[in-house]
Amino acid sequence: MRAAALELKGVPVALRGLAKRFGTVDALTPVDLDIEAGELVAFLGPSGCGKTTTLLLIAGIYRPTAGQIYFDETQVDHLHPRDRDVGMVFQSYALYPHFTLFDNIAFPLTIQRTARNVARERVTRVAEMLGIGEILERRPSQVSGGQQQRAALARALVKQPRILLLDEPLSNLDAQIRLQARGEIRRLQRQMGITSILVTHDQAEALAMADRVAVFCQGRLEQFATPHDLYHAPANTFVAGFVGHPPMNLVEGRIENGRFRGAAGLELEVDVEGDGPATLGLRPEDIRLDAGGVHAGEVAIAEALGRETLLTVELGSGLQLPGLQLKVLVAETEAVPPGTAVSLDLAGAARHLFDGEGRRIP
Repeated sequence: MRAAALELKGVPVALRGLAKRFGTVDALTPVDLDIEAGELVAFLGPSGCGKTTTLLLIAGIYRPTAGQIYFDETQVDHLHPRDRDVGMVFQSYALYPHFTLFDNIAFPLTIQRTARNVARERVTRVAEMLGIGEILERRPSQVSGGQQQRAALARALVKQPRILLLDEPLSNLDAQIRLQARGEIRRLQRQMGITSILVTHDQAEALAMADRVAVFCQGRLEQFATPHDLYHAPANTFVAGFVGHPPMNLVEGRIENGRFRGAAGLELEVDVEGDGPATLGLRPEDIRLDAGGVHAGEVAIAEALGRETLLTVELGSGLQLPGLQLKVLVAETEAVPPGTAVSLDLAGAARHLFDGEGRRIP
């Protein structure tokens, strides 16, 4: 069944100075954000960062303390949730256990008093799209977690919303089903062209599914960019340390006369102007083991990750210098046990530099 039969059409979403305060706590400081029609945007960050608060403000479950929300240039922040025309999938799925999957999916249409024949046709269409058309007469307890997740997604889509909101929809699934489900959701979203917002704390999920990612921390929007730009040009040390697995090595030090100097005698040429405190970022996958490397150290930890191994290398051992640990990602064939003396080659590593306030230095 073709997705076009659902007659879904994405609309742009704009947040203007959107903020939320609970008592004396600023859950969300003023945010300006533009989401394009048909785009899938992920809100990413640790617990308590403001990503779910932003989603619930868009849904209308929370009322903003300040700012405006626009759907296709129409201001909606004063509207009741039922009048915003959004579909939402929750982390818990929230399926009625005594209803069949058909009745769960049809519930929004029942509330809207949609004609029975129209409702049956729409439920059947969306269920077939999601691969659960053969199990609609079963109850939630009689199907798997992945099938419950699809039923919850079908319930959100059957009402033909303008915007789809996904609040940690895959967190209750095991790893293998989660990988499959995120691919299916992304394929379906692209096929239908519906504007979608995904809340997640899983960076792999956000980077794999989203066109752009909004990274939040302590109620602030830190960066809004494509997955490529988040990885290759993080706006600050928080994004640099949060996006990427394993996380970026961040080394504090100073820039003096075109050279960065950090702990354990770490010294590298950098192409920036001016001197002062700075933080150097190095991705573990950019660092190489090389017998001729100038940075000598010892492997403290070796973590097998399958075809790769993550080494924790301690520089400065035995020297009259502060110690420094760097994470180094190597192929399984290059792995060495803890206690092994190694040398690191940093010459080919991309160098990310941040100023004394943690902001990226161009």
